[in-house]
Amino acid sequence: MKKRTAFIGAILSLIPLGQPLLIKTGMVLSSSAVMLSLPEKVNAESYDFYFDRAYEKAEKGDHYGAISDYTKAIELYPNDPNAYYNRGISKDELKDYYGAVSDYKKAIEIDPQIVEAYNNIAYVMRNKEINDNYGAIFYATKAIEINPNHSNAYLNRGVAKENLGDMKGACDDWRKASSLGNENTAKWVRIQC
Repeated sequence: MKKRTAFIGAILSLIPLGQPLLIKTGMVLSSSAVMLSLPEKVNAESYDFYFDRAYEKAEKGDHYGAISDYTKAIELYPNDPNAYYNRGISKDELKDYYGAVSDYKKAIEIDPQIVEAYNNIAYVMRNKEINDNYGAIFYATKAIEINPNHSNAYLNRGVAKENLGDMKGACDDWRKASSLGNENTAKWVRIQC
């Protein structure tokens, strides 16, 4: 079925839009009608279709729908870290923190240079639901190793250090984040350090 659809699409792409298509059986089709109906069926089975639709759903706040479509995209192409990363964001939004961390880690497993995945894990781990501040420090530090100018990684590492009672370490990280332009940490330095 897919080969036939691809063949039809290839043939139709060779004729100008709106021109009649003659087939040996004497059947005449308008290429514009076929072109409008064909891509929906082809796209409905593609990774890009599900990924793009998931992204749009997440942007509109439909995180359950986004997770469902990202999952379908992952089934079609399990080696794209972006689908895992984005699905993690939607799980994070729904407060499924363990699911979010799992997706972020899978994205990192596929592409160890995704600095935002490390930073998002640090953020999730330092929250009160998970409360793994040592884990948060580890992942924030990994983000900083990849991008030493990532102000939010310093912010997250500083909060984790504060949660552990290390105010000197927290203030050092917040100062660094502030020097990188993070306005929230500039306020924290003035108030707490």
